[in-house]
Amino acid sequence: MTIRTTRTTVTFKHPFSLKGADGPLPAGDYQVLTDEELIDGLSFLAYRRVATLIFPLAVRPNSPGMLTIDPQDLAAAQERDHAAP
Repeated sequence: MTIRTTRTTVTFKHPFSLKGADGPLPAGDYQVLTDEELIDGLSFLAYRRVATLIFPLAVRPNSPGMLTIDPQDLAAAQERDHAAP
């Protein structure tokens, strides 16, 4: 099984919350990793997302090294951040 990992940086200008975090996370830059596995047996390349991780350690030293998150929850948090005054 082939796995590919995509690393992105997301920036929050305001504190935000994500399911699975033990409270609000501060504003800042966060590394997000997305792991996807190749779907075998198709006549074209297609991948299925198997995990999305965020690393709050850089901005909150006492937090766990990484959190498994729902990408839709992350997208919603980004939308709230962009809409905040």
